[in-house]
Amino acid sequence: MENVPDNLWIAACAHRLQRQWHTVDPEQLEEVARDLAQVPRLRAMDPGSAALDWLRPINDLE
Repeated sequence: MENVPDNLWIAACAHRLQRQWHTVDPEQLEEVARDLAQVPRLRAMDPGSAALDWLRPINDLE
């Protein structure tokens, strides 16, 4: 979803990450989302899917 502005993509990705990690500081989650936005494969996805893809190794352990 390269046509989504970076700030909106990062905010949406951070929001999805927060659904997984309720107790993590939102600013830290935004930093993680900002890092994820730098990965071309993830940035090409919608933010929620990118977060889930990145979380997959964690979810597979549960």
